Amino acid sequence: MTEQQEIKSTLEDYAKAYCAKDINALMHVFEDSNDISVIGTGADELCVGRHSVKELFLRNFAEATASEFEWQWSKITILNDYAVVAISLAIHLDSPSSKLKIPIRWSVALRKTDRWVWLHRHASSPASNQDKGQAYPQEA
Repeated sequence: MTEQQEIKSTLEDYAKAYCAKDINALMHVFEDSNDISVIGTGADELCVGRHSVKELFLRNFAEATASEFEWQWSKITILNDYAVVAISLAIHLDSPSSKLKIPIRWSVALRKTDRWVWLHRHASSPASNQDKGQAYPQEA
């Protein structure tokens, strides 16, 4: 398996664990240290350390159930024992009130140990008030 395939495999591992609401498998994707961090799409989703990251995912699990990660565009850059993944995806969610398909953009920083582990994951949603071809939203 190439390094690119190994890194893509970590994305699949994350997606499977997230959809299964398997917090232990999800946390296994990350480096086993308190230096990990996650930035989510929510205003308060700025997490550093295993406890904080785990609590964020448990909150996500309580609010909705993901059924599929639909991978789209991606770019993987590897330099020695570090890698960065830039990827767009759609997450299919079942919430108590509806089914949702949420467009997401991720940046993931990884480090090679005996396997590729995540150090950081940043998620954002495309601006809904910004048209294609515009650099900034037209309204605040």
